[in-house]
Amino acid sequence: MERRAKASGTAANTFYNIAYRVFSILLPLLTAPYLSRTVGQEGVGLYSYAWSISYIACLIGKLGLADYGVRTIVRVRDDREQLDRTFSQIWTMQLLVAGVTLVGYIAFVLFGAGEEKTIALHFTLMSVSCLVDLDWCLMGLDRFRAIAIRNTCVKLLAAAAVFLFVRGPEDLWIYAFVWSLSTLIGCVSCALSLRGTVRYHRPSLREALTHLRPCAVLFISVMAVNVYRTMDKVMIGAMSSMEQNGYYENAEKIIYCLSGFISAVGTVMLPKVSHMLRQGKRDEVIRHIDLSMQLVLCMVCAMAFGLAAVAEDLAPLFYGEAFRYSGTLMVPLAMTLIMIGFANVIRTQWILPQSRDSVFVRSVTTGAAIDLVANAVFIPRYGAAGALVGTLLAEGSVPVVQFLILRKELPYRRYLLYLLEYCAAGLVMTLTVWAVRGLLPSGWGGLALQVLIGAACYGVLCLGLWIVTKNRRVLRLIPILGKRLARQETKSC
Repeated sequence: MERRAKASGTAANTFYNIAYRVFSILLPLLTAPYLSRTVGQEGVGLYSYAWSISYIACLIGKLGLADYGVRTIVRVRDDREQLDRTFSQIWTMQLLVAGVTLVGYIAFVLFGAGEEKTIALHFTLMSVSCLVDLDWCLMGLDRFRAIAIRNTCVKLLAAAAVFLFVRGPEDLWIYAFVWSLSTLIGCVSCALSLRGTVRYHRPSLREALTHLRPCAVLFISVMAVNVYRTMDKVMIGAMSSMEQNGYYENAEKIIYCLSGFISAVGTVMLPKVSHMLRQGKRDEVIRHIDLSMQLVLCMVCAMAFGLAAVAEDLAPLFYGEAFRYSGTLMVPLAMTLIMIGFANVIRTQWILPQSRDSVFVRSVTTGAAIDLVANAVFIPRYGAAGALVGTLLAEGSVPVVQFLILRKELPYRRYLLYLLEYCAAGLVMTLTVWAVRGLLPSGWGGLALQVLIGAACYGVLCLGLWIVTKNRRVLRLIPILGKRLARQETKSC
């Protein structure tokens, strides 16, 4: 009974974690079409520029607590006295770091900000929220439900406020204020749910600072990942124009949404593979990675080539005619989904379960360095297209670095064969959709037909591929074929 209860609790936590991650990614898409038509390209670009700077300040203020805090609380959560002491030490350290960061951000807004000053001022609330962001403690205590439900309610109210009060470009500050206020309210609400669970006891400064160094080490990888996810928009705004930044923001928004599903899959697989490795089932883990790689590559190639096929029609329909160029940017940018998916499988099912943080850090820091150099070279000349080049090079470098380090441990030749097979199927799908696009009606109806034709084409090609290559492991996952294969195997025995 106890084991069943733990399994049920784990499943519930997994559900809440993934559901909230997906919701957090999808919600900005709900308001994006309205905002794009209300404030225009420059408004979207200005908001994106100010938000990116504020987000980087928040990353510094939290200093890797999303990983370190959770891991540390998990170790002491069964000892109430040790839990209270550890929580108090980490939160005190957080207050010190986030407080210094807040002062630095306010100084930037007052003395360094340009045309984004008004919006950046309202984003100050995001930096304030870093002082009371205790999600790391809730996650360490397996309280995912509190985080998911409370933040979801707050964000839904924020979305409603956007539609009610943002009416034109002059209301852009309201949009910034609403979202930053919702972040603060969400953090305060979740922190209040810890009452009665942990108690704060003021520690000495030395005790609090003992957590600074290990937390900062994990922060390096967090910051490196976000350099080429966020810094692109900061550099476009600073080195090109807010209009170009608006195009890039809306092109990347849909890519980021789809990549969230990849991250959600990795979140589910990580604990399972970690448990298998603790049991010494190394060969079984490699077989598990093989199947995961096939399924993830099948999914990401469908998303990447499918989005590339419809992007130039999707962008003006979704964001408005003024953002047609976002669709042009989306076509090559969609290919980053394949790189992200490939790297995610290796990271979540081989690198992280073995606590090989150095491999992860080396791969993402390489990507960050390449992105910064490429952006500095190409953005001044090509604007958003220059940032696109940097993103492609950065995302591509991550799996390459992983390969160079792990090539003798994993069967990369087989993975690359899977990649070629699904990319070929994806390319045929894209060409098919482009060939029939001129025959279809315009508007959302025509776009829906393109999606259906593309999905049917890709599905048939993949099914044919699995049958020709006799890929029984994948075919078993298809309900009807799986039952037939099981009956055949029973008869043969």
